[in-house]
Amino acid sequence: MEPEILRGVPLAPRTTLGLGGPAAHYCEARSEAELASALAYARGAGLPVTLLGGGSNVIVADEGVPGLVVRVASRGFSARAAGERVEVEVAAGEPWDDVVARACDEGLAGLEALAGIPGSTGATPVQNVGAYGQEVADTIVSVRALDLETGAVRTLDAAACGFRYRHSVLKERPGALAVVAVTFALRRGDSAGVRHGELARALGGKGPAPLARVRETVLALRRAKSMVLDAPGLGARDENARSAGSFFTNPVVDAAHAARVVALAVQSGRVARAEDVPRWPEPDGRTKLAAGWLVEQSGFSRGLRRGAVGLSTRHALALVCHEGATAAALLALADEVRAGVFERFGVVLEREPVWVGPPLPAWRAPDVRDGSR
Repeated sequence: MEPEILRGVPLAPRTTLGLGGPAAHYCEARSEAELASALAYARGAGLPVTLLGGGSNVIVADEGVPGLVVRVASRGFSARAAGERVEVEVAAGEPWDDVVARACDEGLAGLEALAGIPGSTGATPVQNVGAYGQEVADTIVSVRALDLETGAVRTLDAAACGFRYRHSVLKERPGALAVVAVTFALRRGDSAGVRHGELARALGGKGPAPLARVRETVLALRRAKSMVLDAPGLGARDENARSAGSFFTNPVVDAAHAARVVALAVQSGRVARAEDVPRWPEPDGRTKLAAGWLVEQSGFSRGLRRGAVGLSTRHALALVCHEGATAAALLALADEVRAGVFERFGVVLEREPVWVGPPLPAWRAPDVRDGSR
């Protein structure tokens, strides 16, 4: 079946930020065949293609998006035994939290800490989505995708995906491949153990726990931060609802840089002891810092407003939109926060949501003589 190609379709209602202008051309692909047909149409018409899933991790330009915007809306969930594991193939358009809920209901462990994350399954390998000590790279076996230039089907195993923290080769090459399906290797039984401190405290320990309990605990933690979009009280009644979740990734720096951040925090009196600076060792010897902590320690408080945009009242890492917000205003606030963190700690924050629109100029760090205030 050929997907219907529409013109001038508003994109703001199709994103969680509620920003941006219309798509010049737009269609919804409800199957792999429809997606292939839409991509062939774009190639024939010479139109650039923008892929849209659940709209939870994108910022759409105020002027809109040229070419063809394809919303991937395919559905499908199938499981098969694979030795001691169960391989689950999920269509790209399946809502991610539905996938996590179904895996938990069927006693399949490996995704339970990723509950409540909005968006579609096809987007999860692109960002290597993660939370509360899990990330999809832990369980992904392969990603099936369509080459946007040729229409050929490609299958990337986990190694070929090049996963690292909030990154993959799919993210490195935006517009090159359209994810069709993702295969996960899960195991039967309880959660193997919790690695994340906040989640472990909420569960009462880091040992194995029932999947349903882990999932519900994660949802409760996310609700407390206004990060479950279907939670009671969200929507028009929650001033934090129009968000892309965490706006910046946690920066990973070398050991010397991390030591400088700790020293600055102690010397300035922001913390009493070095141990009070939240950070985590990485396997390669570097250190992951807490972006939200850096934002707040740089003078950006929860609930800060800059006109119609601001920081969430519940989570300093979430930038939120209010009535009258624009993508330009949101980017201006993001740049202000980035500059403040760099001036205070010499750390560059990287934006997590994907920009959809004309290329943005590269962000330039402010000229600070010693790298910190």
